[in-house]
Amino acid sequence: MDRPLMPKATAVWLVDNTTLTFEQIAKFCGLHALEVKGIADGEVGAGIRGLDPVSGGQLERSEIERCQKDPKAELKLLRPAAADIKQPKRKTPRYTPLSKRQDRPDAIAWLLRNHPELADQQICKLLGTTKNTVNAVRDRTHWKSQEIRPRDPVILGLCSQIDLDAAVIAARAVRADAGEPVPAPVELGVED
Repeated sequence: MDRPLMPKATAVWLVDNTTLTFEQIAKFCGLHALEVKGIADGEVGAGIRGLDPVSGGQLERSEIERCQKDPKAELKLLRPAAADIKQPKRKTPRYTPLSKRQDRPDAIAWLLRNHPELADQQICKLLGTTKNTVNAVRDRTHWKSQEIRPRDPVILGLCSQIDLDAAVIAARAVRADAGEPVPAPVELGVED
């Protein structure tokens, strides 16, 4: 965040309540110096109420006083305390549009055939489906099993290539760490 919230309102307040130069206010607010001069003349932002950056936690009074004494000094925006707090990632279920939901079993079949190293949970997360659906496609007990044609989920638009590659790499790394060989792609429905 390199500019204050509501830059014009902040500029109006700074013009009205400080002796900062137009250039200092313009640099701080991300405006042009002529625009700040227009604010001071009443030509620009006539209906805008000033926003106090000190009470808003964007500036300190000492920072304004320092810059009033030195016309070449630049105002420095305070870092909000919330910027240091890392927001937890929300785990929301992946939404699949209605028009693409019928393609999910095809994508599951493709992943099971071409990437058998993927765990069921990874497939669920990648496509936004359930373990029951993955197992039903694998066991050929899905209600639509006669119509399932394995198709690439990236081409179907159910996931991105980057997400698919990341899931495959993670699955192979887990298998390698456990000392298990990576299984070769298999044909669904073929018994050994």
